[in-house]
Amino acid sequence: MTDDEATETDGSDRDGPSRLGRVLLGLGLAAQASEDFRDMEDTIEYAESAGVPAPDIAAPFASGMMVTAGIGIALWRLPRVATGAAVAFLTVVTATMHDFWNADEGDKSGERLAFFGNLAMLGGALVFLREAFK
Repeated sequence: MTDDEATETDGSDRDGPSRLGRVLLGLGLAAQASEDFRDMEDTIEYAESAGVPAPDIAAPFASGMMVTAGIGIALWRLPRVATGAAVAFLTVVTATMHDFWNADEGDKSGERLAFFGNLAMLGGALVFLREAFK
């Protein structure tokens, strides 16, 4: 029995949740990164405060990479490149930019929220990176 026949007989769609997950993760990554472009001055300033080298180049590059990676994941185009870029970005940014354990008391809650949000997105990106190599 083929996958199509199995879908017809048992009503399941094995790729359904995966497709939906890819679209949601990809669009979420792209939308979040596109927000950085709306206020790039603050994004650069934030990167500079975290000690990012050449923040005026790194911040727009990273935001552009994430918009592109998010769209690539959502459309499943160049999936190894798209998911690999998302994993690389989220791995570095999660630990370095959202280190809530070092944040001032007033910033700790927001940084903790950003850290765990990024951690969840990293988990999703890792699942799809594995899928991209199947």
